[in-house]
Amino acid sequence: MNRLALLVGTALGLAACGDSATPEPPLQNDIMVRSEAQKRLMKLNDLDRAIALKRAISDQGLRCARLVSTGYVTRFRDMDMWTATCSDDRQWAVFIGGNDSVQVRLCKDNEAVGLPACEIQPGTEGGTGLENLAGNQAG
Repeated sequence: MNRLALLVGTALGLAACGDSATPEPPLQNDIMVRSEAQKRLMKLNDLDRAIALKRAISDQGLRCARLVSTGYVTRFRDMDMWTATCSDDRQWAVFIGGNDSVQVRLCKDNEAVGLPACEIQPGTEGGTGLENLAGNQAG
C-alpha cells in the first residue's frame, strides 16, 4: 500500500512538472538610472549637443567632418541612444551608458545586429546650432 501511494505521489509530481500554464513574466525593472552627463546632454541647445556628439564620434576614432543634424532616438538597454548625421551622409548611432561609457556605430548596421533604427523622436531633432549663430551675426 505504501509503495502504491509512493508511485501515485511520484506520478502526480512528475505530471505537475509538465504543466503548460503560462509562466509569470519576469519582473520589469522600472528604475531608470541616468548620469548627470546624460541629463545635461538632454538639456543642451543644438550647438552644444552637436559638439558633444561630434566629440563622442571622434573619440572613438571615427570620422565626421561636419554634423548636419542630431536627435534623441530611444532608451536601449540602460543606454540613451542618439543619432548624428554628418555632411558625408553617414548617420551614426551614439549610445551613452549610465556610467558615461560611449559606443558609436553606423546606423545602417543597426538592424543587422538587432539594434533600434536611428529614427529620431519627434521634438528632439536638432541641427548644428550654427544656423542660429549665422542669423545672430547677420543682425
